[in-house]
Formats: sequence, C-alpha cells, structure tokens
Amino acid sequence: MEEERLAAFLHSLEEEDSPLVQKIADEAAAAHVPILRRETASLLKTLVAMKQPRRILEVGTAVGYSALLMAQYMPLDGRITTIEKDESRLCAARGHFRQAGEEERITLLGGDAAQILKELDSPFDFIFMDAAKGQYIHFLPQVLRLLAPGGVLVSDNVLQEGTILESRFAVPRRERTIHSRMRAYLYELKHRPELQTAVVPIGDGVTISTRFSAGKEPQ
Repeated sequence: MEEERLAAFLHSLEEEDSPLVQKIADEAAAAHVPILRRETASLLKTLVAMKQPRRILEVGTAVGYSALLMAQYMPLDGRITTIEKDESRLCAARGHFRQAGEEERITLLGGDAAQILKELDSPFDFIFMDAAKGQYIHFLPQVLRLLAPGGVLVSDNVLQEGTILESRFAVPRRERTIHSRMRAYLYELKHRPELQTAVVPIGDGVTISTRFSAGKEPQ
C-alpha cells in the first residue's frame, strides 16, 4: 500500500507530456500495447536531457512513444534510429512520427533487430533497449559494438515483475528461458570491464550502463 501511495504521489508531480504524446500513451494503454511506465519515462527523459546525445539508437519502437519522448529532450540536430519488427506497430509509429513532424529526425527501420544491428556501423551516443526481453543477451555484442566511448546504454524491464529474484525452477516453465537469459544479461552488464552499470529498481527495473572512454577502464 505504501508503495502504491508513493507511486501515486510521484506521478502527481509529473508534468503533462505534449497532447500528441499523451494521446499515444492513452491509446497504447487502451489497446494493451506495452509502453514505458511513467516513472521510467521520467528517468529516460532526464538521462537524455543530461547526456544531450546527437545519435540515439532504440531497439524496440512499439508505437513510437519512447522515441518521441527522447526527441523532445535531445539536441535539435540530434537523430534517432529506431527498430521495430511488428508490422502493425511499425505502421502506428510511422504515423505518430509524421503527426509529430519528426520524420526528419527519427529513422524507423522495420525488421529483425538481430540482423539490422549487424548492418549498422556508425557509433551511437545513447542506446535504449526495450525489445523482446529474451533477446537482450543476444543483441548485446552488436549493441556494445555500436556504443561509442562515453556512451550510455539504458535497458528496460530487467526485473521481470520481480521474478528475476526467483530460482529458475520457481518460475513457470514457459518463462524459464527468458528468466535465464535476463539473469545472464544482468551479469554481463555488471561484469564487462568496459562498462559501469547500475540496476535501478523503478518501473519494472532499468539498467543504466556507461562505456568507459578508451584507455580509462578501472585497473
């Protein structure tokens, strides 16, 4: 109950998003399309405002909600590349970017992220991972290849509604693969020598990783 009261209080402090972004959030909720929780959205906006990245990569567009949030806080000359596999969500996101007048700054790539990531070659200052949770560990090598020195990697939904705490055999059989892969992903983020990672227990869990500049890894 206290957690619910605290969440309600924190939500009451939030400023309203633009009418279009709020409309996208409301429509997504009505259609049961998963988008960022409000506290996670607030953190993402703050990180983008702090980092001021000019090149952002998003893995998992959904209907474009998080891309439009980031676009509001990145530099005017910033660019977002975002990847989505689901055709219906691709169509919705494309329409939302057009309505927002952000088609020039947001490039939407349709297809399998595992293949598209291999085809990208320019470094990104900021990467937001919000795709199929069981694929994070498989995407990681390409994501790290694309993350510039000093860049930031943010990953959402890493605590899996708290089930990440459970033994593999305590979760439903259909969820065990995702459970194991997410644990492996968290271990990799925390033990890669080129990364410094914090796991933040807001929303459904967020990791924030920064890549050390060349030659500056801790000894």
